[in-house]
Amino acid sequence: MTDENNSGAPAADASSDAAAAEKLALAWTHTARFLTTASQLNQLPQTELPEIAFVGRSNAGKSTAINTLTQQKRLAFASKTPGRTQHINLFELGPKDAPNALFADLPGYGYAAVARAAKQRWQEVMANYLQVRRSLSGVVLMVDSRLGLTELDRNLLEFVAPRVGTGEVRLLVLLTKSDKLNRRESTAALAATQAVLGELSSEDADIGIALFSALNKQGVGDAACVLRDWILG
Repeated sequence: MTDENNSGAPAADASSDAAAAEKLALAWTHTARFLTTASQLNQLPQTELPEIAFVGRSNAGKSTAINTLTQQKRLAFASKTPGRTQHINLFELGPKDAPNALFADLPGYGYAAVARAAKQRWQEVMANYLQVRRSLSGVVLMVDSRLGLTELDRNLLEFVAPRVGTGEVRLLVLLTKSDKLNRRESTAALAATQAVLGELSSEDADIGIALFSALNKQGVGDAACVLRDWILG
């Protein structure tokens, strides 16, 4: 075997390709811009554009994650009082004259200070959205990596499981605030989440899981690549 074959060129090429793909993906997510807001499903526009919904507990860092992915500080509104935002916010992506996707920021769930009636109403709205929204093509579930999948997170997964199982809707679970974990804790968090997601697995299911930190940018580029690949291949 010659030194030429041991030069590491293939690995360097792969690294260069990955960096280029990440740059393209982040440029795409950066195009996100506000489109509309709605408090009921029938207020959402009917569209042929594929829609990616962001869901998660009120304190899981959902809005921060969206802002980090899109490299925009105030795209997704992060209320100082978790659980107070009770609208579905849609954002367009791609060229302004020819958008190619939508991000849907769904209200956070599970915050104790929200009135029970409001919780029940939003549970129904979110369940219906996940079950019947025709343009929904992907779901990004934000989970606090320190807590893992809670009962409420599992309930949400039940709503979307039938569509994930058939491959109609793709699923990406981002374990947020991963900078708070050490290596052993990170490995354990991934394994515990994977064990639960394994129950949704099927031949057609497209399910991913990754550590994510808005603080140190862990997993940001990878997540952007996944979302762009869902839409643009």
